[in-house]
Amino acid sequence: MTLESPLLSAIPGLRHAFFTREGGVSGGLYGSLNGGVGSNDDPAHVEENRRRMAEQLGVAPAHFLSLWQTHSPDVVVASEPWQGGSRPRADAIVTRTEGLAIGATAADCGPILFVDPAARVIGAAHAGWKGALSGILESTVDAMEKLGAERSGIVAAIGPLIRQHSYEVGGEFVERFIEADAENGRFFIPSAREGHSMFDLAGLIRMRLENAGILVIDDTGIDTYSDERFYSYRRSVHRKEPDYGRHVHSIALERE
Repeated sequence: MTLESPLLSAIPGLRHAFFTREGGVSGGLYGSLNGGVGSNDDPAHVEENRRRMAEQLGVAPAHFLSLWQTHSPDVVVASEPWQGGSRPRADAIVTRTEGLAIGATAADCGPILFVDPAARVIGAAHAGWKGALSGILESTVDAMEKLGAERSGIVAAIGPLIRQHSYEVGGEFVERFIEADAENGRFFIPSAREGHSMFDLAGLIRMRLENAGILVIDDTGIDTYSDERFYSYRRSVHRKEPDYGRHVHSIALERE
């Protein structure tokens, strides 16, 4: 049901999980561990799936937190469960509160989990191309520092996401990146179709993390598009499916 980062797994007092789609109760195209509150799945199934994920992380369901993600550079600080049942609109969560599992929802975009083991500060970010380009990773590191972390001590793990061999984009997409920074050209290689390229989202994420001063980075290396254990927005579009499931990849500080 889960994958783990060897680097994060070696840190005492920390739980984390990159969840696969296995081990839940949803059926059909959502089979089976769909955590997407925004999907058209049966809400009761999503609730039970999220309860199972919370249990895996050792927290109560109300303490299993995710966001209404908007592909922004915005970060929120969590110190308790969300009030009123509504999720904040942002793309990363940071906390130093034990017993809260903070997560990033994804189905091709990059989930990144962070921890400063010495300061006991954690973060979870959702980085699609737009969020990565607009600074969500840097914003997450900055927010962790405000809670007492030191960027030189932060460990980051990049979870399952769509990889370059599966991520074809058009010329306008490439131009947007080159206009932002000519160095971004390194993340594109020609595709078989004229005027198109293959985009390395994981490479962009790693570079942005390194430029932000993160020295220790793990990467699962998994491609959500080609690996059927994972939900994939792009795969669902290519198959003309009406909807798709979402993962909630999560991290939590154990209570001492």
